[in-house]
Amino acid sequence: MNVPPNTKEKRSEAAAFLGGRLRLRQMPRGHRAGTDAVLLAAATPAQTRGLILDIGAGTGAVGLAAALRAPAATLGLVEIDSETCALARENIAENGLAARARVHEADLLSIEARRTSGLENESAEVLLTNPPYLSPTRTRVSPDPRRALAHVSAGGLEPWLRASLALLRPGGVFVMIHRADALQECLACIGGRLGAIGLLPVAAHAGEAATRILLRGVKGSKGPLSLLPPLVLHEADGAFTPRAEALHRGEGELPWPPGAFT
Repeated sequence: MNVPPNTKEKRSEAAAFLGGRLRLRQMPRGHRAGTDAVLLAAATPAQTRGLILDIGAGTGAVGLAAALRAPAATLGLVEIDSETCALARENIAENGLAARARVHEADLLSIEARRTSGLENESAEVLLTNPPYLSPTRTRVSPDPRRALAHVSAGGLEPWLRASLALLRPGGVFVMIHRADALQECLACIGGRLGAIGLLPVAAHAGEAATRILLRGVKGSKGPLSLLPPLVLHEADGAFTPRAEALHRGEGELPWPPGAFT
């Protein structure tokens, strides 16, 4: 029996990011890329010339935006879900990045799976990650399997960060976005693996508590920790602030201290 076209579930939906510079196909249901992805990609040093790894890449929003920001870099998108990986490959092709980007379909927490997918330890110049924010013991897990996979880490944060940092070269730059209320856990899980850590709180409105934290550091550095003034996303009327608006267009810089991570 033929099914009317309007009753079929779409395999993907296309959306424009970075003011139209990036076209991104995503699943019609499940986790959707948004401001977190924009901010994480914007933390990429534009002068990067080596390998950028986007860990837990989904359909590639963070990594592809980072690759556009750093045109001399190569890119690896690390993702476990096969169908999501297929969309990531389509996104690479659609954005003209096939010559310098690839998908690594692998379970990050499996050394064998990482190796089989072509990932090498200490190979990345820059590593970007938006880890699953939630623990299955502390939250109600979404019934949507892809949303659950994106938001919930069965093994917890420490194994995710340990496996991620194994892929980063000494002296490489690590950047993570996470819930602000998880900062203590983030620092504890990193242990002494990173130095010159910069913490950038992200608040929805001026005067409000931060809801996100961007953590950026250098593997093996002994540099001190810096707590930066918050990045405010919205004006009182709900519009983006000028800085947030520029970042969403793929322009401007995050307010890291000049030279702090080089």
